[in-house]
Amino acid sequence: MEDPRLILLDPRDTVLVARRRLRAGDTLEVGGTTVTLASDLPLGHKVARCAMAPGDTVVKYGAPIGVVTVAIAPGAHVHVHNVVSAYTPTYTLDAHKPPETAQ
Repeated sequence: MEDPRLILLDPRDTVLVARRRLRAGDTLEVGGTTVTLASDLPLGHKVARCAMAPGDTVVKYGAPIGVVTVAIAPGAHVHVHNVVSAYTPTYTLDAHKPPETAQ
């Protein structure tokens, strides 16, 4: 059973979502293990449900949302510092950049 301060949105998810703001030092039950938060976790942010390695897919809502860039331990904050988004391909973003102006 997961910590009641976290929500599992879909049984396929590799992340849990904070139901409220959590503080560094708080202990959580994640995947049958007690973990201690290393940093504050804002409301709605994700924590790892399981260990993830670089290249692994992050799943939320039962759908892929990103790719892990550095190893993530169970209970660790999952965000832009350790995941790259899978929502919008980079080449799509690059195509919409404004043209550079000559100096």
